[in-house]
Amino acid sequence: MDDLHDLQKRIEGLWDRVDDLSPADAEAGETVNEAVDLLDRGLVRVAETAPDGTTVVHEWLKKSILLLFRLRELETTEVGPFEFVDKLPLKRDFARAQVRVVPGASARWGSYLAPGVVLMPSYVNVGARVGEQTMVDTWATVGSCAQIGARVHLSGGVGIGGVLEPPNAVPVVVEDTALVGSRSMVTQGARVGRGAVLAEGTVLNPGIPVVDAETGEELGRGVVPAWSVAVPAARRRVYPGGEFFMPCVLVIKKLEEGERHDKAQLNALLRAHGVSA
Repeated sequence: MDDLHDLQKRIEGLWDRVDDLSPADAEAGETVNEAVDLLDRGLVRVAETAPDGTTVVHEWLKKSILLLFRLRELETTEVGPFEFVDKLPLKRDFARAQVRVVPGASARWGSYLAPGVVLMPSYVNVGARVGEQTMVDTWATVGSCAQIGARVHLSGGVGIGGVLEPPNAVPVVVEDTALVGSRSMVTQGARVGRGAVLAEGTVLNPGIPVVDAETGEELGRGVVPAWSVAVPAARRRVYPGGEFFMPCVLVIKKLEEGERHDKAQLNALLRAHGVSA
């Protein structure tokens, strides 16, 4: 812990003079690399859930990532017939990490993939964390600093937004055993609770109200409760220019805590509402 506290102090010191830094600052680069390497190995994380359910952001680690871009220059990398020009290398040693990576998938150095993760052709950005046995399906994207739990399924084409700046901004959190349906978009620090199901095409951000279908009560904005099934919907709003339908997310079922998703029953429920997972 003392070493980690010392590293944090050094990162904060670099941040205070960020405008004076350049790729020529080798010592600064070593310090930042040390911090980002901890993220890459899963020894630290950008954000975590507190006992009261709130998200605690470790700002100094976000600052480390931002400093990394300041202190690195573009480099060309060739992989077979492909050429990349970027400031960060890709992750390596997937077999040793017990991660399955299908051709067409990539993850940036500084992201963490836990044992049992499966990456179909997809993308995981720096600072993100993906938990054990999670599936990142075809053309899904896990944005910078997103925190994805264990045994999650991010279905085909899901967009998990990145939240890097400002350093105190809360990243997207998808908790353990959640299912996010195809082509859903979860962005700007939104949260999907443990065991929750988002039907395909759901858009969730802090401006989107989440409504209980049984009572009409607004449960909050940008947060789908744990152990619930949610679908995209719209509410009528009247403006001087006319009536319009504004997006919302509708909670149509509450699951028993720990209830596993029976795919047949889940699909039948969602089809009854004109959607699927």
